[in-house]
Amino acid sequence: MILLTGATGTVGRLVAERLSPTEPVRLLTRNPVRAAPPAGRQVEVVGGDFGDFGSLVRVLTGVRSALLVTADPLTHAHDEHFVRAARTAGVRHVVKLSALAVTDPGATDLITRWQRGNEDLLRTSGMAWTLLRPRAFMSNTLGWARSIREEGVVRALDGTSANAVVDPRDIADVAALALTDPERHGGRAYPLTGPAPIAAAEQTAVLAEVLQRPLSFCELTESQVRERLGARYPGRVVDALMESAARQRSGAKSRVDPTVRELLGRQSGDYRAWATDHAGLFAT
Repeated sequence: MILLTGATGTVGRLVAERLSPTEPVRLLTRNPVRAAPPAGRQVEVVGGDFGDFGSLVRVLTGVRSALLVTADPLTHAHDEHFVRAARTAGVRHVVKLSALAVTDPGATDLITRWQRGNEDLLRTSGMAWTLLRPRAFMSNTLGWARSIREEGVVRALDGTSANAVVDPRDIADVAALALTDPERHGGRAYPLTGPAPIAAAEQTAVLAEVLQRPLSFCELTESQVRERLGARYPGRVVDALMESAARQRSGAKSRVDPTVRELLGRQSGDYRAWATDHAGLFAT
């Protein structure tokens, strides 16, 4: 059996859709009611919590490969509990969603240090492992959907600084490969990017063309961005996100990597294709 965490999030949901209908799959979520298993698949939805070691051991029992997605950069306990529980339950292979920033010596922010520490936990666990290291998700621009619908405006920091953003569907395709073929993908770390770097102002222009309506880009100041982030995240996380934005301004996130193409046998998806396929989410 394969276990997927983050079952109600972007990547976990997409991976579930990509696994073979005959592959037994277990979805771990804190709220099973929110999970929507793909139709026609052998999917079991179970409740569990990264903070509850005992619940993790129970849901990992009988699992051979697992996708690990954690989201709280203020604690390593979630990854520690999961890795220890997976080892206790006899899991043979863990695929970890990390971030490409871990490979950048200049990235010293809280979130990147957290991801590096989580990778180290897994690498020293005694289990087989695969690390997925994406750049920012193209789907992050769904955060602009409301202002696009209501005002025809995108507000963001650094309109001209580029990021080699990646389609989450490509991440899910790679994750599905790794989960089902641990012999080939064990012990590997995969940088995952889109086919070209793109800046926020360029993304706005693409969305305007796809939606066939005029959109304007409004560049926010750092203080405005801090205020907006502070409404959602603790101060230490806000500081980390601002440090990350500064690295993007320096060009640290613009490099394109061929790994997606090499693994999937096709070019990675570009932002226009992603925006076209998700246009309805910006228009309704």
